[in-house]
Amino acid sequence: MNILIIGSGGREHALSWKIKQSQKCEKLFVLPGNAGTASLGQNVNIAVDNFADIGNFALENNVSMIVVGPEVPLVKGITDYFKTAPELSHIKIIGPDKKGAQLEGSKDFAKDFMQKNNIPTAGSRTFTKESLQEGLHHIQSLPLPIVLKADGLAAGKGVIIAQEREEAARVLEEMLVDERFGEAGAKVVIEEFLSGIELSVFVLTDGKHYVILPEAKDYKRIGENDSGPNTGGMGAVSPVPFADANFMTKVEERIIQPTIAGLSDDGVDYCGFIFIGLMNVGGDPYVIEYNVRMGDPETQAVLPRIQNDLVDLLEAAASGKLDDQQIQINPETATTVVMVSGGYPGSYDKGFPISGIDLTKETTVFHAGTKFNEENQVLTSGGRVLAITGMDKTLSECLEKTYRDVDKINWEKANFRKDIGQDILRFNG
Repeated sequence: MNILIIGSGGREHALSWKIKQSQKCEKLFVLPGNAGTASLGQNVNIAVDNFADIGNFALENNVSMIVVGPEVPLVKGITDYFKTAPELSHIKIIGPDKKGAQLEGSKDFAKDFMQKNNIPTAGSRTFTKESLQEGLHHIQSLPLPIVLKADGLAAGKGVIIAQEREEAARVLEEMLVDERFGEAGAKVVIEEFLSGIELSVFVLTDGKHYVILPEAKDYKRIGENDSGPNTGGMGAVSPVPFADANFMTKVEERIIQPTIAGLSDDGVDYCGFIFIGLMNVGGDPYVIEYNVRMGDPETQAVLPRIQNDLVDLLEAAASGKLDDQQIQINPETATTVVMVSGGYPGSYDKGFPISGIDLTKETTVFHAGTKFNEENQVLTSGGRVLAITGMDKTLSECLEKTYRDVDKINWEKANFRKDIGQDILRFNG
C-alpha cells in the first residue's frame, strides 16, 4: 500500500524508518518531511494543515493510509475532514477526530475528562482574563511550587513551574493579560505540583482495544540537571526501570482502561496513539498530560524497541481489530540524545552545514530540523536538528555508544545535553 506520513520532525523520520521496513509499504510519502525522510520516501511540499491539498495529493497518489505525526492537524480536524468527504473516506487515518484531539488541544478539557472518569491527576482550577483576580487570590492559597499551564497548544513550552507565589502571579498575568502564549493562553490551568519521577506511556488504540507500547522517559529542559527553560525535548530513554509490572498494572487499570472507556462513552472516534505523561508519586501513577500522538523525541527511543511490523499494528487499529495483535518488545535499552541549534529554545540561527553524520556507525540518526541546499548538503533548519539513538543491553553501554556518535557530528553552535539517562543510572545504583 501507499502510505503518507504527515509532519517534518524527528518523530516523523522515526515513523518513516519503521514503516519503510514493512513489506506492506510500497510507496512512502512524507509531508513536508526533512532531509532524513527524503532518503526513505518522497517529501511532499504541502503544509500539514492544508487539508484540501493533502486530500487531492492522497487521491492522485493512491494513498491507502495516512499517519498523522504532529498535534496541530489533529486539533484542526484532519480526521473529520477525511471521514466526512465521500471521495476520501476510504483512506485509513491514524489519528483521533477533532473532539478526541481536545485531550491535547485543551488542558481544561483534559482535566474535566479526567475528573469525570476518576483518572488520578493533580488538583486544578482554570482561569481566564475575566477571572484574573480570582486566579491571583487562588495562587496565595496553594503550596509551592505552583504549576501554570496554557490551555491550548504551545509547542511544549506552555508549562511554567513557579517556585514563588510572586512568580506565579506574574506568569498568570503574562499569560492572560500580555498574551505570552497568544490564544493558547486565553485560559490558564493552575494545578498542584506533583513530586515524583516522570515517565511517558504510549498506547495505540482502535477506540475499544489497545496495545501498550514501550514506555520512555524524556528530558524537557535545555540544561544539565534539568535546568533552564522547557524545550520540545532534549533526549529520551526506554525502558524506564521503575515502570515495573506492578506499576504498569496500576497504569493500565487506573488510567489506560478508563481513558479509552471514557472516550468511547463520549462518542469519540479515536483511532491512533495516546501519549500519557505520568508522574510516579510514591509508586502510584498520576496523569500530568495527554498528547494525542506519539512524543518527540520519545518515538525515536520507542520505535526501535518494537519488533512487530508497525503497519500490521496500524492496519489493525484502523480496522478495529487490535485485539488480534500482540506487541513484541525488544528487551534492550534505547537512548536518544537530541542535538539542537545554539540559542534554542530561544532565538537561533539556521542554515549551518552539518558534518559527521556519515561517520556514525553505532546508532541511528533521525533528522528533525534539517534540509538540503542546492549542492545536496544537509543544513540546519530548526531548533531541534538531529536525534541520535543507540541500542544496547545495558543503559550505561547504550549511553556510551550514543554519545560516541554524537561527538562525531558537528555544526556551528551545536548544543546537546551531556547527562541524558544519568538520573536513571543513579536510580539503578
